Amino acid sequence: MSEKTVGKASNSLLRRKSIDAILASSEGDEKLNRSMGLFSLMMLGVGATIGTGIFFVMAVTVPEAGPGVLVTFLLVGLIVSLTALCYAEVASKLPVSGSAYAYGYASLGELPAYLVGWALILEYGVAGAATSVGWADYFNSLLADAFGVRIPEALSSGLLADGPGVVNLPAVVLVGICCLLLLRGAKESARANAILVVVKLAVLVMFVVLAFTAFDTDNLTPFLPYGVAGIGAAVPAIFFTYIGVDAVSTAGEEVENPTRNLPLAILGAVAVVTVFYLLVAAAALGAQPAAAFAGQEAGLAAILRDVSSSKVPALVLALGAVISILSITLILIYGQTRITFAMSRDGMLPSMFRSLDMRSLSPNKNIVATSVFIALIAAVVPIDNLFDLVSIGTLAAFGVVSVTVIILRRDRPELNGSGFTIPFGPVVPVLSLLSCIWAASQITGITWLLVGLWLLLALGLYFGYSRSHSVLAPKNAAPGSPE
Repeated sequence: MSEKTVGKASNSLLRRKSIDAILASSEGDEKLNRSMGLFSLMMLGVGATIGTGIFFVMAVTVPEAGPGVLVTFLLVGLIVSLTALCYAEVASKLPVSGSAYAYGYASLGELPAYLVGWALILEYGVAGAATSVGWADYFNSLLADAFGVRIPEALSSGLLADGPGVVNLPAVVLVGICCLLLLRGAKESARANAILVVVKLAVLVMFVVLAFTAFDTDNLTPFLPYGVAGIGAAVPAIFFTYIGVDAVSTAGEEVENPTRNLPLAILGAVAVVTVFYLLVAAAALGAQPAAAFAGQEAGLAAILRDVSSSKVPALVLALGAVISILSITLILIYGQTRITFAMSRDGMLPSMFRSLDMRSLSPNKNIVATSVFIALIAAVVPIDNLFDLVSIGTLAAFGVVSVTVIILRRDRPELNGSGFTIPFGPVVPVLSLLSCIWAASQITGITWLLVGLWLLLALGLYFGYSRSHSVLAPKNAAPGSPE
C-alpha cells in the first residue's frame, strides 16, 4: 500500500500519518525552536542516562545478580547499541518531537502509536519520580556528612515506603526546581544540563580512581551466586537507565542540522554511558562485598566513606550526585513534555499540552502539568517499586523503533538514501527487536499487570476522546489532504 493511500483520513484504528504530514507538522505554527547543537544534544543523552544507573541502581541489581551484574551491564549495553543504531536511522529521517510515538504513527498506525505514547508517558513520569527519590537519598547523605543532620524520615520517605514516611519533600522540591528551569526554554535548559553533566562525569572519575585503590578480588567471589538467572533478573532495572537514548530523539525538532547531529549524539551518548557504567560498576564491586549493596542508600558515597580515611571524597561525591542527578530529572521532565506535545498536536491529548509560550517557545502549561504528575509520584512511592515500570516503557519504545526501520525501508525506499542508514540490511533491527523481546520476558508478572491497567486507562481515553479528536479523523481532515 502506497504512502498516499495509507494517508487518507479514516475511522481505522491503524490509520497512519504520512511521513510528509509528520515533517510538515514540525514546520507549522506549533513548531519548536531549533536551538540545540551536537554537544548539547549528546550531553542530553548522557545526562539522562549516567547517574540514573550508577548513583543508585546498584543497590537494586547487585542483590539480584551479585558481581555478575557486570555481565548484565555489558549485555544491556550491547543490546542498547543495536537499538541506538535503529534510533540513529529513524531519527535522522524523522527529526521531530514525539520519539517512538511519532515513529509508530508512521509505521504501525494510530492506536499502536497511541499506546506506545502512553507507555512513554509512564516511562518518563516514573523515571523522573525514581531519580527524584534517589536524589533525596543523596541530599540526606550530603546533609549528614557536611552538617551532621538529616531530614526527618516523615519528610524524606514516601507514604508507601517501608518506613514511617508521609511525603518525600526533597524529591518534590527537586521536581519544582527542574520545572522552573524548563520554563526558561529548551536552549537554556540544555546549556544548564551540559554543565551539570560535566560535573557528574568528573565526580564519577574521582570515584573510580579512589574505589580502585581498595579493589579486592575476593569481593568478586562468587561471581554468579544466583547463576545465569541472576544476570537476567537484573536486566529490567538496568534497561531503565538507558532512557537517555530515547530522550535524545524527543529533541529531534529542536536540533540544528538534525540529519547529522541526531545520529552522532545518539551513538556517542551510548558509547560514553556504557564505558562509564562498566568502570564505575567494576570499581564499586571490587571495593565492597556484594552483600553490602542491599538497601544501601547513596551507595557510591557510602563506599567512599568506607575506603577513605577522610570524609571529603564522600562529601564531594554526595554533592556531585545532588547537583548532577538534577540534570537527569530535568531531561526526563523535558522528554515527557515533548511526547505529550507531539500527541496533543495530533489531537490525541487536549490543546493545552501544545500551547507554546511566545517568549520561550516552550509548552509551559505542559511543563507545569507534567511536573505536578511526577512530583505526586515522587512524594509517595519508594524507589524500589519504580524501576521495572520504566523498563517496560523503554523496551516498548526500543521495539517500535526497531520495527519502524524495517517498515520505512519497505514502504518508503526513497528515504534510504537520506540521513544515516544502518549497514547489514535488516539484521540489526531484527536482532534489536529480538533482544527487546527477551529483556521484556525478564520483567515480573505484577509489573506487566500494573502496565496493563495503565494501558486500559489509555484505551478508555482513546475511545472517549482521542479517536474523534485525531487530526486523521474524517471530520478533522481537510478534504483530499494526506494523513
